[in-house]
Amino acid sequence: MRLKLLSPGEMNADQKETYDEAIAGKRGAPPAPMMAWLNSPEMARHATRLGEQLRFNTIFPAKLSEIAILVTARHWTSHYEWYAHKRLALKGGMDPKIIEDIRDRRAPTFDDPKGKMIYDVAKSLHEGHGVSQALYDEAVKVLSERGIVEVIGLCGYYTMVSMTLNTFEFGLPDGEVSDLA
Repeated sequence: MRLKLLSPGEMNADQKETYDEAIAGKRGAPPAPMMAWLNSPEMARHATRLGEQLRFNTIFPAKLSEIAILVTARHWTSHYEWYAHKRLALKGGMDPKIIEDIRDRRAPTFDDPKGKMIYDVAKSLHEGHGVSQALYDEAVKVLSERGIVEVIGLCGYYTMVSMTLNTFEFGLPDGEVSDLA
């Protein structure tokens, strides 16, 4: 870990206010990257609010939004992000085979056309740096324009999360081993 994470007692007033707001939210605990972001309390406040919005208030159930998050974690080989969201994906009902395929960089087989579309859009955003007109047109039909905006938000936000976790070398909990090579 490249950064000393502050305990609540070590935080200044702005940091503590942001921390307290985060633990009072739907997560009930501070998201790991926020502990690094607290070095910029206003950024931490806004980023954490955005993360809560994307995690709990999109049009997608967890089973679907976790597809975009896992694609992003895998793209960045973010060990901590993968560890955290693999568990949430399983809890949300995602087929373990889909998780395995994303981990191994294989295109999964989806029963749900929305799941496939979220995967295709997320992969295109990360690998192609955008979305072709044909994919966009199909995504509008399957996900809606709001859905596309929210997939972009998930990929963008979790890119920032992955960059933070990777840069500051957040470790996995004791006894855990990364699934990512």
